[in-house]
Amino acid sequence: MPKLKTKSSVKKRFKITATGKVLAGPGNKRHGLINRSQKMKRTNRRHQTLTHADGLTVKQWAPYGIA
Repeated sequence: MPKLKTKSSVKKRFKITATGKVLAGPGNKRHGLINRSQKMKRTNRRHQTLTHADGLTVKQWAPYGIA
């Protein structure tokens, strides 16, 4: 069987923790920040864990993990 390729966008956007959870960076932080509330900007500073279903999808796109 041929090797499977990892999606390049997944390598750049996600991290997998030691326990297998998938971390994603925040959205809505690029432009138009003057329209967003201070609370939204503050809570979007750190990475957020994806739901289990979304995490499984990301792991399919990275068949050998993310190095």
